[in-house]
Amino acid sequence: MKPGYSLMKHYLQFKDFRAEEYAYLFERARIIKSRFKNYERYTPLSDRTLAMIFEKASTRTRVSFEAGMYQMGGSVVHLTTGDSQLGRSEPIEDSARVISRMVDLVMIRTFGQDKLNRFAAHSRVPVINGLTNEFHPCQILADLFTYLEHRAPVGAKGYDLDCLKGKVVAWVGDGNNMANTWLQAAEILGFTVHVSTPSGYEVDAKVAGISNPDCFKVFKNPLDACRGAHLVTTDVWTSMGYEAENEARLKAFADWCVDAEMMAAAQPDALFMHCLPAHRGEEVTAEVIDGPQSVVWDEAENRMHVQKALMEYLLLGRIG
Repeated sequence: MKPGYSLMKHYLQFKDFRAEEYAYLFERARIIKSRFKNYERYTPLSDRTLAMIFEKASTRTRVSFEAGMYQMGGSVVHLTTGDSQLGRSEPIEDSARVISRMVDLVMIRTFGQDKLNRFAAHSRVPVINGLTNEFHPCQILADLFTYLEHRAPVGAKGYDLDCLKGKVVAWVGDGNNMANTWLQAAEILGFTVHVSTPSGYEVDAKVAGISNPDCFKVFKNPLDACRGAHLVTTDVWTSMGYEAENEARLKAFADWCVDAEMMAAAQPDALFMHCLPAHRGEEVTAEVIDGPQSVVWDEAENRMHVQKALMEYLLLGRIG
């Protein structure tokens, strides 16, 4: 192990790390991305293997982790529900004991957070949450890095996270895993989330796992939530696993489409983000997602760069 890193860490939800760890990760992501853009070879994980377990399919999660691990010199084992027996014919605890003896790092994208927690509790190697019904920490890691990249100056020690304090993030849509993770990030990093969801789809602070209710404010009208916001963000109305509710959700969320009027109510230089995939005309208009304030493509690419920094940190500790 490197100096300054002695205990194995997991990354199961955003609040697993402290603010100073995020400052370090964002700086590492900036350096790693710069090397990538300059075609500089950087392979610190040349003897390491990542196991990716997918019980929920994904495009961005698979490509970003797999490409990132290969670029860092490592190897990848890809498992789906058809390839693994996670929680079916074999207990999760036994799968964790076996898989973690053969690889150096595990990323799991699954349904309930409990399954991820049980795996991590019996793993000999770090486990990363690639998405659960409750949390999506890697996405918010990428979103915050993207905001810093566009709006924060770079000092001698990298991005100054104090620039996030006092900022407002408007969350428009479902009180889902993304909303829960935004609340955790706000509590740790000192900004405020304006939440607007249809009735029946609210954020549950207990599920989000926050202790400071002042880190978010609830608005019935999504336009009001966007007033003065520095970042406006949303997600699909029907997340994976909730397809049976699609028709009811289309009706309930009809007024929660991020449009030009909402962006005009935000700060003049407000950014728009969406974790993708997006449905133009539902949760966001084409005018917004394809407009000048949208940074969704940078946001999508940055999943890879922040995850490379995360994997480096979990396996090697602090560099330098």
